[in-house]
Parts: sequence; structure tokens; C-alpha cells
Amino acid sequence: MKYIQFILLAALLCISCEDVIEVELENSEPRLVIEASINVLEDGTSDAMVILTETAPFFDTVIPPVVDATVTLTSETGEVFNFLHTQDGKYMADFTPTLGVDYTLTIVHDAQTYVATESLITVTPLEEVEQNDEGGFSGEDIELKVFFTDPAGVENYYLLERISASISERDAFSDEFFDGNRANGFYLEQDLESGDVVTFNLFGVDEEFYNFMVVLLLQADDGGGGPFETQPATVKGNILNITNEENFPLGYFRISEISTLEYTIQ
Repeated sequence: MKYIQFILLAALLCISCEDVIEVELENSEPRLVIEASINVLEDGTSDAMVILTETAPFFDTVIPPVVDATVTLTSETGEVFNFLHTQDGKYMADFTPTLGVDYTLTIVHDAQTYVATESLITVTPLEEVEQNDEGGFSGEDIELKVFFTDPAGVENYYLLERISASISERDAFSDEFFDGNRANGFYLEQDLESGDVVTFNLFGVDEEFYNFMVVLLLQADDGGGGPFETQPATVKGNILNITNEENFPLGYFRISEISTLEYTIQ
């Protein structure tokens, strides 16, 4: 009996004792993070934005914006477009790319010069959305499929966004298994209700960006966070630091045509 009492007392002591462990992490030098996207809309206008931030220590909750950089875009024909800072590290320009022309993004910050060159990638238009009210494992979830027709005989790469009031998702895929056929993107969410609006954005991207996003999205799924959460390994994009190659930035520069389709849940 005394032996049993001793075990119970030891268990209670273990439960009642808590040790506070402080983890000291090494902080590396801040690295520039670049989200540079130029989206050509279906009406022919363009949305050109560069978002600049810096990496922060693991436990920091604030992402520091970069507000004092010089951001320019230069075409292969010599035209120069200046991006002006608006707020919170966002730089905007009045610019619409021309198909078949290379554009070089140049960012100068903290005596470092970062460059990347891209051209416009076109996309096939989104066509329609089909709704199934008996989706998911329960048979009670709303399931959506958005359709488009892939051009035949051409390697195509896509980025698909699905945005609603409660969630934003991205998928990257190629036409390797549906070249020249009608294809669809799949969307399932338990919380969708009648009257909710879901926006689908389909971007044309190149193979390099496709590979970049596949790795990034896989890491985000493994970690349970979004694509801009802390990643278990560094994923390099297409932007180079020509001043100091060891101090490479994080992020990507792309120029995409975009097709958008809004759907209201029935």
C-alpha cells in the first residue's frame, strides 16, 4: 500500500511542477523578401506591384517593410518604368507589358542591387463553375470545379487562386496530363453557404515559377502554414543579388496574364 501511495505522490508532483524553458535562437542578418508581380487583366489593363519586406527573428510578430528602396523596370528596348512607394513596403507603377518583350526588374536597397528578367506569359480564359452540394467525405460539403481549355501542343504552366471570405488557396500545375483538353480546378470548403462569393484567378506562369511554387506550397502544407510562413528550408527564386551573391533575396518576379471568374454559391 505504501508503494502505491509513493507512486501516486510522485505522479502528482510531476504534474504540479512546470519548468519554464527559454529557447535562445541565433538571429541571422535580415534578408530582403521580394514579392514582384505584374498581372495583365482581361480588359488589357495591368496591375504592377512590388512588395518589399525583410526577414525577422522567429518569435517576432511584425514583418518589417522596406520603404526606402529604388525599384525600376527596364524593357529590352530601353524603356524605364519607375515604381513609387505607396505604403507598408508596396511599390506601384503605371505599366502594361508587351507580349514577347523581356523586362528586367532592378531593386537597389542598402547598397545592394537585385535583378531579375521575365516576359509576359499568357493564359487561357476560365469558362464556368460547376457546384456540387454533396461533396466531401460527409457528402454534405459544397464542392466547386472551375473549368478551362488548355491550348494543344504547347507546354503550359498555371497558378490557380481560390479566394473566399474565409480562405485563400493556391495551386501550381502543368498541362502534362491534359494537354489540349478541358481541365478543371477543384475547390472544397466546409463553411461555404448560399450567397457566398468565391473568386477564381488563373495565371499563366513559366516552368521556373511553377517549380518554385510547387516546392513552396509543399513546405507550407508540411508546416501547416501559408506560403509566406517560416519555411523548413530556403526556397530560392529567380532574383539575383549582383552585388553580393551570398546575400540572395527570397521571393520571385513574374509577369502573368490573369483570367478571373467570380461565382456566387447557389
